Parts: sequence; structure tokens; C-alpha cells
Amino acid sequence: MHDLIFERYPNQYKWVDRKIYRNKFKYACEHSDQIIAISQQTKEDLINIYSTPAEKITVCYQSCNPAFLQKVDAAEKERIRVKYNLPPSFYLSVGSIIERKNLLAICEALLHLNKDERLPLVIIGNGDGYKKKVETFIAKNNLEQSVLFLSDNTSINTDRGFTTATDFPAIYQLATALIYPSTFEGFGIPVLEGISSGIPVITSNVSCLPEAGGPGAFYVDPYQPEQIAKQLQFILHHPEEVKNKIELGIQHANLFTIEKTAAAVMNVYNQLIG
Repeated sequence: MHDLIFERYPNQYKWVDRKIYRNKFKYACEHSDQIIAISQQTKEDLINIYSTPAEKITVCYQSCNPAFLQKVDAAEKERIRVKYNLPPSFYLSVGSIIERKNLLAICEALLHLNKDERLPLVIIGNGDGYKKKVETFIAKNNLEQSVLFLSDNTSINTDRGFTTATDFPAIYQLATALIYPSTFEGFGIPVLEGISSGIPVITSNVSCLPEAGGPGAFYVDPYQPEQIAKQLQFILHHPEEVKNKIELGIQHANLFTIEKTAAAVMNVYNQLIG
């Protein structure tokens, strides 16, 4: 079980989809011998929303592509910078552009920064209605030169290095910080990708995001853009503290290797057949 987001945010799903998901998920919870939840948050939701017995649920965390843990060399990073026409310094946002991912709060945070702190925001992801809302805010506040939607570039959108995310580790490692103030997730893989990449990560202090970031992320109230701005300012002006946080992030990321996550899942099966 990845999440019960459709139960928490029903307005973001079609009625028929909610009905199908609910029937399938409830049936699975009732008839399975054991349930794997990808976070403690998902386990708690299964208990509280579907009254699933706690002893029936095992938390097995997810991993991310191990390429994010590998240092990208300077030549490759420069190739990627040129390929995507990336600014010399930038903030990074990754994820679907939907209300729950909270991109608008990042754009609002930019207005709380001094001009020299207002680095360009590079966005990987796409959306529809909510994206238009964000674009309206950007235009109204003259942020067009400060926000770059990579996915709006047709040539990038069809490039294999982009569509397969092969180029993403280099993009992450070029970023000054990853900003991921989602209001709710099943796990939050971009947070894990960010701390694995050895860059500062700003994420939410709610849902499962503290599970993904551990001691290696900077936490904010996702509903308070000024908190995002304050963390960005801290990252820009306190390099030693940021360096220590990054080291803690890499240590935490090593708890989520493919080998460890696979072993945890295999242990569930072994217990069932043992």
C-alpha cells in the first residue's frame, strides 16, 4: 500500500476512481495475510481510515535510483547545465504540479527573499488547472524571469535523458537546494533523491516527509511560505551548518538502499511462508 491520498483529498479524484480505489483497497486489507506499507504514515492511515489491525501491517520503505548517491563529475554536470540551459545557481522543484505538491507556496516564498537571494526556480513536472493558477501568480508578481518550467520545452520533453530521468542526478547536484513542501505524500521519493544527491533539502514537517528526510532535511510548515524563505536564507548564509546537515542526509539516505529495502520486503514473505 503506497498511500490513501484519494481518501484524504477526495476532490482531487474523479468519483468513479475513488469508488474503484476504495473497493480494491478495502478488499485487499480485509483478505490479505500481511500488508506492506511504504511509510509509517501510510500504516497509520490504514489503521485509522480502514480499521486495519496494526499487527497486520509492516512498514517497508522505498528506495530511489542509486545513481543519486553517486557523485556526478564536473564535466558531466557542465554538459547537463549547457544542455538544459540551467542558471549558474538555482533552486529546484520536482513533482507533479498539483495542489498537494504546493508549488504556489514556493513561488510565494520567493517574494519574501531579498533580490540577491532570489535565485531562479527550476521546475521539473507538469500539470493542468493548478499549474495555470501558479502561472497566474507568477505573472501577477513579475516572476517570469525567476521561474523556469523545464517540462514546457518541447525538445526537453522528448529527450531521452529527461524522459528516463537519467539526467536528473546531475540536475539535482547542480541545484543550490531542493524545495519540496508537499502537504501530503505516501513517502516522498524526491526528498530521498535530494539528500542522496548531497544537496540541501527543504521539505514539510507533516505527513511522511520527516520519515524520508530524517535528520538530513530542513523542515517547514508547508502552509507558511515565509518559513520556506527563512530556510532558503539560512542555506545561503550558513554554509557550515548546511554542510553538517548534508552529511546527516547522506547517512540517512544509506538506510534506504535497494539492498536494504529489498531485504525488508523479502523478510515479510519469509515470515509468511516460514
